[in-house]
Amino acid sequence: MAKIIFTTSTFDLSNFSDRYEVESKGFDLLVNPFGKRLTEDQVAELLTNDVVAMVAGIEPITRKVICNAKSLKVISRCGIGLDSVDLEAANEAGITVMNTPDAPTRAVAELTLAHILSMLRRIPESDKFVKEGKWQPLMGSLLNKQTVGIIGYGRIGKMVASFLKPFGSKILAFDPIIQSNHDDIEMVALDELLFESDVITLHIPYNQQTHHIINDAAIRKMKKNAFLVNIARGGLIDESALVAALTDKRLSGVSLDCFEEEPYSGPLLQYNNVQVTAHMGSYAKEARMMMETEACFNLMTGLKKHGLL
Repeated sequence: MAKIIFTTSTFDLSNFSDRYEVESKGFDLLVNPFGKRLTEDQVAELLTNDVVAMVAGIEPITRKVICNAKSLKVISRCGIGLDSVDLEAANEAGITVMNTPDAPTRAVAELTLAHILSMLRRIPESDKFVKEGKWQPLMGSLLNKQTVGIIGYGRIGKMVASFLKPFGSKILAFDPIIQSNHDDIEMVALDELLFESDVITLHIPYNQQTHHIINDAAIRKMKKNAFLVNIARGGLIDESALVAALTDKRLSGVSLDCFEEEPYSGPLLQYNNVQVTAHMGSYAKEARMMMETEACFNLMTGLKKHGLL
């Protein structure tokens, strides 16, 4: 029996409106049995020879995985980024790969704003103190007085900028594709953004060119008391350089929703001025429903394209 597997850590099958049509045609639906992000070996193990399609999360779908998945024809990515998929290997194998670029945009942008405000006003620190019985107001900073640098001015970067405008922040943006000013936002070179920004937030795709775009050299170009936010991909930041900068007190605060290795349990967790969330940028119930619905639509499109429906 041909199988379709949902490898995201969670998936609400009620968002698959064509579920019963697919099952009536003889397809067997499987879900991630581990309930968490899969490793490369786990993905390879699940993509047996009778799996023809998958709705994927951010698990590594490498060349090794694709070469072992002999029947796979469709990868419907539930999310924006495709950095977890070896697109060259998928193309060579004749596999159709699709994503859901619009659905998570607002959720990620809103979490970015939440992280910025929480970090500037030191909310996690104050919460911890009060719960420990320490009534100690903490001095923070106004978003209105910050220059915010947005690295990556695509869908999410643009929405983050639109959220920041009412606060009155000065906004700078760097994007390797967009060179001239856009939406009344000043587009600048990366070095200028690093030099001038009080808050830097990352929204650029992860690839070989952007790997560790924030490294020791980049951090040393930043203002000594700058704030850094990453709600994109962990590989954009050299975490060892970040630990060194925090140890040397070269940054005022860091907000991270993603890490190079997840789940994360490393040294960044020991710093009071580092706030973290568990890679949950798209985890707003409304956005997840939209993502899953769109991913299922793409799944059906792919199945029909390959003559499987």
